Amino acid sequence: RNGWRYLNSLSTKTGQDQMHLLAPTGSPTVDLPPRRSAGVEANRLLHADRVVHDWYRFVLSYPPHLVREYVDRFRLASGATVLDPFCGTGTTLVEALKLGLNAAGVEANPMAYLATRAKVDWRPQPEKLQSASERIASSVLDVLESDAVPDSSGPLFDGHQPVVRLLSLDPEAERLLLRDSISPRPAHKALRLKQALWKSTDQSLLSHQCIALAKTLVFSSSNLRFGPEVGVGRPKEDAAVVAPWLENIRTIADDLRVVQTAPRFVKTILRLSDARDLEYQFDRESIDAVITSPPYPNEKDYTRTTRLESVFLGLIRSREELRALKQGLVRSNTRNVYKSDADDFHVADNSEIHRIAAEIEERRVRMGKTSGFEKLYPRVAMLYFGGMHRHLASLRPLLRPGAQLAYVVGDQASYLQVMIRTGTLLAEIADSLGYEVTGIDLFRTRFATATKEMLREEVVLLRWPGPKMRAPKKAVATCPESN
Repeated sequence: RNGWRYLNSLSTKTGQDQMHLLAPTGSPTVDLPPRRSAGVEANRLLHADRVVHDWYRFVLSYPPHLVREYVDRFRLASGATVLDPFCGTGTTLVEALKLGLNAAGVEANPMAYLATRAKVDWRPQPEKLQSASERIASSVLDVLESDAVPDSSGPLFDGHQPVVRLLSLDPEAERLLLRDSISPRPAHKALRLKQALWKSTDQSLLSHQCIALAKTLVFSSSNLRFGPEVGVGRPKEDAAVVAPWLENIRTIADDLRVVQTAPRFVKTILRLSDARDLEYQFDRESIDAVITSPPYPNEKDYTRTTRLESVFLGLIRSREELRALKQGLVRSNTRNVYKSDADDFHVADNSEIHRIAAEIEERRVRMGKTSGFEKLYPRVAMLYFGGMHRHLASLRPLLRPGAQLAYVVGDQASYLQVMIRTGTLLAEIADSLGYEVTGIDLFRTRFATATKEMLREEVVLLRWPGPKMRAPKKAVATCPESN
């Protein structure tokens, strides 16, 4: 089917995806809210920032106002290129386009890549998107009525309704989901809607229609709840799908009307790839600034955050595809650690990271923790910082001399309450690779219930002086051949 082929091409694509997109001029055409200082509200999405950003967004995403702050501080002007090598759902890229800057992004998660691809594509005509989607919605509502599964989520009929065979996911795909992520009736409706989208021949609208469905699945129709981790709440016996999807489409169309005013061509490049291997993904010395938030070293499996929509859209269909996705990520939790991993080699001579790993292991033994995941805690700490070393090393050829970088990272105590000062360690690694550490800003603080301590989220500020201006303090070792 056309739709499946299109999305499957995204999930397997590793080549450069370059688009010249309709975007604002150097003076923002969107009314941007003022900068905000760090504090309790620092990580919240402002109402005025919802245009485009709110089409589909991770719960853990950092806020657009933070991007604006560093664009301003770095004095980036029209024509500059901003890179986000862990671009997630595109916060940095969208904000760069709103400010009239060129944008580049790398993301290994196909669902997040699809979302960013749609959110930086402002070319679709709003009226065309809305009218085409309304026709699809009307046809799906008719099918659901004939199925005796109306989209209304009101009280179910009392046994007199016809018995229908509800559509369901392939059993292998179903096993990838958290149990009871979505109830059978909403799942049937979502699959009917997906069938209609897959028959659509207008692929220029499909990304936008799919992220509207992804948002609907997660926030309107599923049983998911979000706290520190994604989980399953009280099951909904039924929930609407088509109506909230169409409402999300109308929001996208309204936002396109806003951002398409006074357009010009701005270059955006996206890559579906591993942020640890950047060297050949963009032109040398083409990046003026980096504003990003890599994963933190904790026990959050970031693939679970997008699992429901990834499976429903066919971006992940098997355990093998899920494993391949996890292998393309920085090792930040024990659920994506594999025997063949060797990133820890890159920080083999870092005494502080070794000390942290030894302290975690000593505490594990003393506490009698013997599960397989707990035994991996010391190793994942080493692998995480080794992966970030690889990332920063591969990034250097892409940076123009004088390029400035901002990395949003957070302290963690997920591994048996051993404190990991992520920002400080990342700054130390960057310094060893020849970067200049220009500062560490406090973004916000949050209370850790496990340790009863305030944890810092910080912005590590770096400058790349150029390859000949400052030699690294330590030689960068090459990874040994794997057996």
